[in-house]
Amino acid sequence: MTTSPRPRLIATDLDGTLLCSGGTVSERTAAALAAAEAAGVQVVFVTGRPPRWMKQVTGHIGGHGVAICSNGGAVVDVRRGELLESFPLRTADALAVVAALKAELPGTAFAFEYPAGFAREPEYTLVMWESDKEHPVAPAERLLADGTVEGMFKLLAKHPELEPDEFLARARAVAGQHAEITRSSPVALLEISAPGVTKASTLARWCREQGIDRSEVVAFGDMPNDLEMLAWAGDSYAVANAHPQVLAAVARHTVSNEHDGVAAVIETLLA
Repeated sequence: MTTSPRPRLIATDLDGTLLCSGGTVSERTAAALAAAEAAGVQVVFVTGRPPRWMKQVTGHIGGHGVAICSNGGAVVDVRRGELLESFPLRTADALAVVAALKAELPGTAFAFEYPAGFAREPEYTLVMWESDKEHPVAPAERLLADGTVEGMFKLLAKHPELEPDEFLARARAVAGQHAEITRSSPVALLEISAPGVTKASTLARWCREQGIDRSEVVAFGDMPNDLEMLAWAGDSYAVANAHPQVLAAVARHTVSNEHDGVAAVIETLLA
């Protein structure tokens, strides 16, 4: 692991990168984040998580209080629970994606992340946090047509049988012209955003507003939804547990999330 000059901004993915199993922040990582803030280095969480799943990291968010969520689809003040900015997927594009995937990959089921909450098709099974909370359940076409999911910043697509990378490749082939399609889950779950909306695009926008050049940014990630951000940043690191595609694309590697890989680099950068 080689090092770079001290950056002005650290952009890090959460699950599988900064966080340990179970979504926790280790003591070492918490200390490293606090040390970066104290040294004047801004830390921004750039995650596939929706805004409603950010409460667990509120205490580590940094002085600005802002996170980039839903793969760039939403900018959120985590402490205040306020959506600051969003880049929604147009209804027409979402309908085109739904139609294409249902035709090409039967069995695909859909869910929606939008400012008012979460909605899903009956066939979309839930295994994550807050799955017991009430939310709209109806066919995707109906949810889109009646305005229930207006302003959605992420469309989710799940398949019960396909291998995750195959699902991603086939979905991009038939629907990639309508949206950005990526993945970060170990199961066949796709994350779909508006065309041109990625972690990189929204991070770049944030950095422009802060007067920070991409050469002054260090980024960390582990999954395909991090690739654009890792390519955009001046320096990037893949954690050891990253997807093979990420490990191959990123020159700098650090130890795994379970061994505080992000903290290890931050400590060196601040030394």
